[in-house]
Amino acid sequence: MPVQVELWRIQNQKPEKVVFSEIDSEARLEDLIKADIGILGRELLVIGRQVRTQFGKIIDLLAIDRDGRLVLIELKKGKTPREVVAQALDYASWITDLPANAIREMCLVHSGKELDVRFAEYFDAEIPESINEAHEMLIVCAKLDPETERIIQYLSRCHNVPINAVFFRYFKDGQAEYLSRSWVIDPATVQEQAVAAKNKSVEEPWNNQDFVVNVDTFDGVSTWEDAKKYGFVSAAGGRWYTRTLDQLKPGHRVFAVIPKHGYVGVGEVVDPAVPMRDFVVVADGKSRPVGAAPLHCATMKEALEESDDDTAYFVRIKWLHTLPAPYWEKGMRANQNTVIRLRHAFTREKLLAKFGLSE
Repeated sequence: MPVQVELWRIQNQKPEKVVFSEIDSEARLEDLIKADIGILGRELLVIGRQVRTQFGKIIDLLAIDRDGRLVLIELKKGKTPREVVAQALDYASWITDLPANAIREMCLVHSGKELDVRFAEYFDAEIPESINEAHEMLIVCAKLDPETERIIQYLSRCHNVPINAVFFRYFKDGQAEYLSRSWVIDPATVQEQAVAAKNKSVEEPWNNQDFVVNVDTFDGVSTWEDAKKYGFVSAAGGRWYTRTLDQLKPGHRVFAVIPKHGYVGVGEVVDPAVPMRDFVVVADGKSRPVGAAPLHCATMKEALEESDDDTAYFVRIKWLHTLPAPYWEKGMRANQNTVIRLRHAFTREKLLAKFGLSE
């Protein structure tokens, strides 16, 4: 049974009970939740209200938490216990296979803003690489009946279904109004169930062409000036770090990013990765090993003394566009890995627009 909450007003050193009553309408409760979803006790970003599923049904509220889990919120609004629970399960069956691009489009339609931007502004963090790996169902009601409680407890306890119900008691004391909140199941338990019953990861598609490459540094000095001048991307620190360059094949497109600053260039792969001692550049009109060329990042030459397993590796790049200053917008994504496939649709769209590129 949920914990019952009562209120007392202290008057002349004596407690006087504040009378509980049902809120005048569930529509009003819905308005209060829409005004501040925080009364549900969760840090949630609303993706959309009255969200239409592909089956023509309407979800009251669809939200996302900072871990990328979706939370569908359904108000009881006069439905029978069987109806509201069945409806929540029906909506969840649709959500479980919802791809990231559909979620982003839904957010744009309902709010007029990109999900990645709203997420970054609301949570002050980048959106997780994979969203909708898990989801929860939350039924909201002004009064909890025994049948709804019994069904939810059964689904949770016996089948680990991540479903919960929250109900509000309404108190009025003169002109002041109050709400108290109670849960059928501890919300932490439901979140654990959601993680345990993860959806199949709905990864954003890759176009078999675009990569993000982190611009390397040596002793804190960026290699970007040299990379731009001589046409390369590089990595050092051992094969654990350099082998990701092996993904880059002639014809692939790379977007160079300076970690913690932003994107600085886009280019096309010309030749695959080779050890630094085998990488030749043109300097002062002559072909020479990169280690013998004038370098802004002079400490790069130290990698020449390392074995093939520990030396730096270079990939020849034909730069198509470079920027005078790093470019970054809220909601964009990079990664600590040397090379990653560019799957993130929002980042890719922004970069294509910034560099004036087509698909």
